[in-house]
Amino acid sequence: MLKHDARDNVLIAFADPVRRAILERLARGEARVTDVAAPFAISLNSVSKHIRILERARLVRRRRVGREHLLRIDPRPIEDAAAWMHARTAQWSGRLERLARVLDSASPD
Repeated sequence: MLKHDARDNVLIAFADPVRRAILERLARGEARVTDVAAPFAISLNSVSKHIRILERARLVRRRRVGREHLLRIDPRPIEDAAAWMHARTAQWSGRLERLARVLDSASPD
């Protein structure tokens, strides 16, 4: 399970449409940084900043082959975040159901 800071980094990474698009591209397979950056109308430096945020969240792994920087997605932090959200959903659903029962029993018929 993700630690609090790691979960924050994953959610921050998901918060930006450019980073989500990078993840969608990498879900199709490993790619060079320049190929990942190509579709965006922003500088390579800006894309690199987005990639660093994804790396900090451990959503993206980088390897070097000569001068090439190759990126690949790591789905584990996504799976951990999804499990955490699922647990919160179950927890809150139970609380809301109990509240609804209390409110129903307190309402005059």
